[in-house]
Amino acid sequence: MAVYIVLLGPPGAGKGTQAQLIAQKYGLMHVSSGDLFRENLKNETELGKLAQTFMQRGELVPDDVTIAMVRERLGRPDCQKGALLDGFPRTPTQAQALAQMLQEFNAAVSVVPYIAVPEEVLVERLSGRWTCRKNGHVFHEKYNPPTAVGVCDYDGSELYQRDDDLPATVKNRIKVYQEQTAPLIQYYRENGLLVEVDGTKPIDQVTNALLQAIEKAA
Repeated sequence: MAVYIVLLGPPGAGKGTQAQLIAQKYGLMHVSSGDLFRENLKNETELGKLAQTFMQRGELVPDDVTIAMVRERLGRPDCQKGALLDGFPRTPTQAQALAQMLQEFNAAVSVVPYIAVPEEVLVERLSGRWTCRKNGHVFHEKYNPPTAVGVCDYDGSELYQRDDDLPATVKNRIKVYQEQTAPLIQYYRENGLLVEVDGTKPIDQVTNALLQAIEKAA
């Protein structure tokens, strides 16, 4: 039976790292909505062109376009065993669309692990990131500092903070995530699928907690 996992977590929770580890462990495809958009835009698919028209106008891509991209991706042979979904769904409406979509595949969402991290920890994690201008190596002023302040250990180029990593931007990103995703978290909690995991623990402990939650649900 196919296994479908929806992984939730705010920016800075380590969702990307955990998604790859879980997908590898269960032999599932890691379906990231961000990657999916980039792929459709790059390959200039019909859905990509449609999404582009909204993006060029500075508008949000409508749900039906995003849902169609996910449907096409999950319908490929490499997703026959299931998939780990990352970045989709973002709203209860999208979650309902996913449930209907999976019904067509005679499947359903198995479990929804939620990596919970307090806002102050997220701000510290994200706003401490510095990136090298030459090759994009990433450092962190607390967890992975460069040998010399402001200089990349690998190529000697200047380190800078991306706009995304500035404290004010970080706080806004977290606020937007919490506002948009709180109803989704509640939706999956009410459906008995949500499993909350403490994301402040070391990476391997978070991985183990996620795997235990998935094993229990599956």
